[in-house]
Amino acid sequence: MNEQKSSIPTLQHSDLPSILIKNADIVNEGVIFSGDVLIRNGRIDRIDSSISAEADIVIDASGKALLPGMIDCHVHFREPGLTQKGDMTTESAAAVAGGVTSVMEMPNTNPPAVTNKRLEEKFSIAAEKMTTNYSFYLGASLNNLDEIKAVDRANVCGVKVYMGSSTGDMLVDRIQTLEDLFRECPVNLTAHCENAKIITENTKRFREQYGDATPFSAHPLIRSAEACYESSKVAVELARKYETRLHILHISTAAELDLFDSRVVRVGTARENECFTEEQGNNITGEACVHHLFFDDSAYDTKGSLVKCNPAIKTAADRDALLKGLVSDRLATIGTDHAPHTLEEKSGTYWSAPSGMPVIQSALPSVLEHFHNEILSLETIAEKIAHSPARIFNVQERGFIREGYWADLVLVDLNRPNPVTKETILYKCGWSPFEGITFRSSVDTTIVSGQIAWQNNAVNPAVRGQRLIFNR
Repeated sequence: MNEQKSSIPTLQHSDLPSILIKNADIVNEGVIFSGDVLIRNGRIDRIDSSISAEADIVIDASGKALLPGMIDCHVHFREPGLTQKGDMTTESAAAVAGGVTSVMEMPNTNPPAVTNKRLEEKFSIAAEKMTTNYSFYLGASLNNLDEIKAVDRANVCGVKVYMGSSTGDMLVDRIQTLEDLFRECPVNLTAHCENAKIITENTKRFREQYGDATPFSAHPLIRSAEACYESSKVAVELARKYETRLHILHISTAAELDLFDSRVVRVGTARENECFTEEQGNNITGEACVHHLFFDDSAYDTKGSLVKCNPAIKTAADRDALLKGLVSDRLATIGTDHAPHTLEEKSGTYWSAPSGMPVIQSALPSVLEHFHNEILSLETIAEKIAHSPARIFNVQERGFIREGYWADLVLVDLNRPNPVTKETILYKCGWSPFEGITFRSSVDTTIVSGQIAWQNNAVNPAVRGQRLIFNR
């Protein structure tokens, strides 16, 4: 593995304390079984029904569920350039509190990461500041195809394209540029899909009708289901044409589910080669985000700008369809699209308040609500938060509870209530759309690359994650 240089002293793998997790309900690769897990030198050394070996740290996990840590393929940590909203230290600390052990971060920072040089500068910052493991996307622009073709396949998670939804100078709305991108991209291509023409027409209509008094409940009508579907349809057509490895982010409508094949690799298959291939399943996959799975458009009446995000939270029927899409395997992963803004920024009118919300600290607790509601099984949750992201992006030796793999684990108490309050929020921006909600499950312990990063409701500030490596 490539080790990143850092001015902060870190333990060598051989210096890490050994950890023995006893009596856990282990959720992994489609089954749940009671057992112990021994961690040595940062890796899972042994999994058995009972392990009597000596260890520096022993965790009694009786009555708790042990899952692979969440691999969140979609976060905005705002560094560099936007650190008044959040930074790599604060947001990765919140991540481990939410059961997330690895993140893939987006390029719309300041300056945007549209060159490989800027990308490596972000990796250098992360080596000193990130509690989670990490990788970063290279952003697609109208004129950086050479940068995309030169991307390091083994050391960069993918390329991000904004199709018809402007983010700085990374809007890619020329069809020839898109054709070139889908044909030439050497790594996973992830896409934000909303049709700008439809959104512009809707915006004009609502501005004329309401002006500055436009209600936040108009958001899913302005950034409509039609805008999402039409853009996602174009992305799927291009990916089929060029056999691109495409992952469409934050699917928000029932209609978009019809664009995805349910032929995906499920857990328990290809144990010796967890890499995702066209022979094993469809190369076009989709993501559902935690807020689209939890809220519906009725939330605009009480939360207003705090639930304004792109694509918009839509109807209860759309939300329920997304949950069914996870069960049927039309949707492959669960992510967060964690995107903090300051409360001051969010306090404006509909037209001035930015889109995006901080949610990563509630990532796994909010998803586990669907387990309590008997919609998603624990096995399905493990698949969508860890196994499937690892497989789709070909993450090396992570995403599964397997001997020899890195110990990225989350221990969950399914019966300990978890209220979201101002005092418990770790985000730099200091707020959450989940404030006032009490989840039925709590993250007990989060282990990142064999280090206890979260335990006893506290982050270990000494923990540093590792740069993710990809089998490509």
